[in-house]
Amino acid sequence: MIRADLTGKTALVTGAASGIGLATVEALARSGAAVALNHLADDPRGRKEIERLRSEGLQILDASGDVSRPGEAERMVADAIGGLGRLDFLVNNAGTPASPVPIPFEDLDALDESFWSRILGTNLLGPFRCSHAAVPALKAGRGAICNTASIAGVMGTGSSIAYAASKAGLINLTRALARTLAPEVRVNAVAPGHVDSPWNKDWPPERKRASIERTPLKRACRPEDIAEAIFFLCAGGAMITGQTLIVDGGLTL
Repeated sequence: MIRADLTGKTALVTGAASGIGLATVEALARSGAAVALNHLADDPRGRKEIERLRSEGLQILDASGDVSRPGEAERMVADAIGGLGRLDFLVNNAGTPASPVPIPFEDLDALDESFWSRILGTNLLGPFRCSHAAVPALKAGRGAICNTASIAGVMGTGSSIAYAASKAGLINLTRALARTLAPEVRVNAVAPGHVDSPWNKDWPPERKRASIERTPLKRACRPEDIAEAIFFLCAGGAMITGQTLIVDGGLTL
């Protein structure tokens, strides 16, 4: 894992109760940053992880809230910035497939209005809400935003048509915000491939095996692999903005 001295720096990571978000919180906090860990208020994993990390002496702020809810997302960001005192890095990681198992692309009937609303509310509108609310603080600190997209948004594949479309939209939003917020704020994204995380624990085993077999590096990504890329795009990469870094072990070659 990349390390740097981030003493005095601050970050807000959304969707950080587990997986990529939690790994990113740990990477930033272990490098000295004070980190606001966002989680859903009714998810016990969030507060459990906050207690664990605090017990290790890390600077962790509880930032509960649902980014899919207008008003609540902005309130959460404002409270996090108030608690941290400033904001250097915003990691828009919160996302959802809105289904525990993949939905075949030909099953258009499964993509009802409610499904689309859940997907877009979290995966696309959520990052916009949080970014918009954080702009003044990020500009003041000449900070950075990193969005968690997906190879689904690059390749048009993934757990559902709606999910792929939401991540493609997030990649486009990343480019638009990079232009809009320059030169004070850099905006980039990571596009993970198959990640071994709680997200896909209910996926059919054969689908997981097939993904790994197609990957040149012959393993699934770990949350820490994605966190390493996020760390670089936030704390390093001073001349990188508007880019989407694919982290998939070569799956999309």
